[in-house]
Amino acid sequence: MNRAMPERGFYHLTRTPLETALPKLLGRVLALGERAVVLIGEPERLEPISTALWLSADPDWLPHGHAGTGHADLQPIWLTTVAENPNGARHLFLVAGADAEDASAFARVFDLFDGEDEAAVAAARRRWAAARARGETLTYWQQTERGWERKGG
Repeated sequence: MNRAMPERGFYHLTRTPLETALPKLLGRVLALGERAVVLIGEPERLEPISTALWLSADPDWLPHGHAGTGHADLQPIWLTTVAENPNGARHLFLVAGADAEDASAFARVFDLFDGEDEAAVAAARRRWAAARARGETLTYWQQTERGWERKGG
């Protein structure tokens, strides 16, 4: 069965760190009644990201879990360091250098990268080129004083 490719948005963090930007984007997904998987490219960042979600003030409630907590099917947000979709999510967040060549199980992919880190920007450019070569629909978003602004795609 051929599934449609997801829309892949690249989110260029220029004003806030990942731990501030990610909760707001996840909050929007939950507000739609949807679920999300957060694929983390650096395993040592899983616990700090989990803590940031628990401590988030905006939104103030981001229920989530990971392999250490279990019950993936009950979690609206699942944090992971391996390619999986155990909670039936339609939204995939790629953070800390994570990549997913096959994201066909998802409707939308959010690729967040740190604009202050030259290596992260270069890696995002490589992911963009690979996704374009696969024929994915791409959008590019950058943080501004007013929030996320679509810059092209």
